[in-house]
Amino acid sequence: MNPLLLPLAAEPGNRALTISLFTAVVAVTLYITWWASRQNKTAADYYAGGRSFSGAQNGLAVAGDYMSAASFLGISGQIALYGYDGFLYSIGFLVAWLVALLLVAELLRNSGRFTMADQLAFRMKQKPVRTAAATSTIVVSIFYLLAQMVGAGSLVGLLLGVKSEGVKAAVIILVGALMIIYVTIGGMKGTTWVQIVKAVLLMAGTVVITFLVLLKFHFNLSSLLGSAAAKSGHGESFLQPGLLYGKDFTGQIDFLSPGLALVLGTAGLPHILIRFYTVPDSRSARRSVQWAIGLIGVFYLMTLALGFGAAALLDTGKGSAVATSKGNVASPLLAESVGGGAGSLGGSILLALIAAVAFATILAVVAGLTLTSASSFAHDLYANVISKEKPTEKQELRVARFAAIGIGAVAIALAIPAQKLNIAFLVALAFAVAASANLPALLFNLFWKRFNTSGAVWSIYGGLVSAVVLVIFSPVVSGNGEKSMITGADFHWFPLSNPGIVSIPLGFLFGVLGTYLGKDRSSEQRYSELSVRAFTGAGAEGAAKH
Repeated sequence: MNPLLLPLAAEPGNRALTISLFTAVVAVTLYITWWASRQNKTAADYYAGGRSFSGAQNGLAVAGDYMSAASFLGISGQIALYGYDGFLYSIGFLVAWLVALLLVAELLRNSGRFTMADQLAFRMKQKPVRTAAATSTIVVSIFYLLAQMVGAGSLVGLLLGVKSEGVKAAVIILVGALMIIYVTIGGMKGTTWVQIVKAVLLMAGTVVITFLVLLKFHFNLSSLLGSAAAKSGHGESFLQPGLLYGKDFTGQIDFLSPGLALVLGTAGLPHILIRFYTVPDSRSARRSVQWAIGLIGVFYLMTLALGFGAAALLDTGKGSAVATSKGNVASPLLAESVGGGAGSLGGSILLALIAAVAFATILAVVAGLTLTSASSFAHDLYANVISKEKPTEKQELRVARFAAIGIGAVAIALAIPAQKLNIAFLVALAFAVAASANLPALLFNLFWKRFNTSGAVWSIYGGLVSAVVLVIFSPVVSGNGEKSMITGADFHWFPLSNPGIVSIPLGFLFGVLGTYLGKDRSSEQRYSELSVRAFTGAGAEGAAKH
């Protein structure tokens, strides 16, 4: 057993404290879900929380959805292990939110109803566009779910003092079961309240750790960075690009690719976009964005202190707990260190608190992701494509709940072999798929009058297939030894670890080709109406109620 894990494994009191806090978090979130379920009476309640949340409440929920386990656990771990190259993730996630705000958020809220496909289907043929959008939504959500579940396995494995992949697999199954319960019972209202509670807890926990880290270095950032570089064993190169991706041409492109995916991916993430349907009007949507920007901006700045603090205060060398977990347990171990160290009461309490907050983060985000994909399946595929007769709301909601079970099962099955990967890295793959498949179609639909059904379908499927195929044949899946999902096999031919730099331009290119090759120009007739609704909100409120 790794020596860093011995204190936790050896002290039953620490384990009892941890289990108690975990149980409390699960109990509180389950109560919130049960409470919310009693208020779900219509499809709008289940899909959009009855559009009853204020701007401040939705801003907290948006931040809670966005500040995932990849942010709290994965980014700090990447910085702790790779310094400057890990810093890319903090900046990428932060800048990405501004892109989503300026290009998509309010426009989508004004022109849609429940899902991303509603906006596309406004002026396109229903069945092909909804089928493509629902397929993309489900695939992106599953990629994102993998990261959250891997984070749950790493977190609980650390706290119980075990490294067994079997135990982590059991944790992944447990998290999957909980998220299915949240979604099938609570819907959007329950999920939103869980995200609000989680956002408050996560911000509070991150502020405490950041303050204690800076206190260790007398609030001198230069001293913190210098100590991190010296302790890392890499010296000045720790604070320069190239440690993770290399300095050759391929390495530079591999560094640029996830950066591009992160910056553009948020604007195509379905579980973020549908959050803007939970507020009653455009003014509330703008206010929720203001709240979210403030919280998200502060949080991602603090991840720098967490990452470099972990590098300065923890053992991150080969064989350490941080390195073995691919950086996924850096933040919890840092909390233990600044709280007094392994075996101390203060360290044990802070570790247990931060771990419970991280677990709440995972539960909230996986619930949001599962709800998004289940809603898209029921509302877009079942209600508008598969069912020959218009289903009742009750039938549609029943399908959504069964879809949540199926999607949860698929995510569990895929997350178990992905345990060896850093969760921020896994999320960057989800961002690449979202930016390749969803963003081109959304932007073309909003800003290009000539865009048509053929272009939308080509854009979504072209970007989606190219991104997924490149991931399958990349070093992420095979050919990179223990760092790959499949060890002992090598069928990769794509050299980059993230497909964004290739698949995102392909998504836009397919959209252009499909538009000009398609002969249907009927979509142009409703472009003016869509533009007025998207940019002014005129007519949006009435459409949302029907």
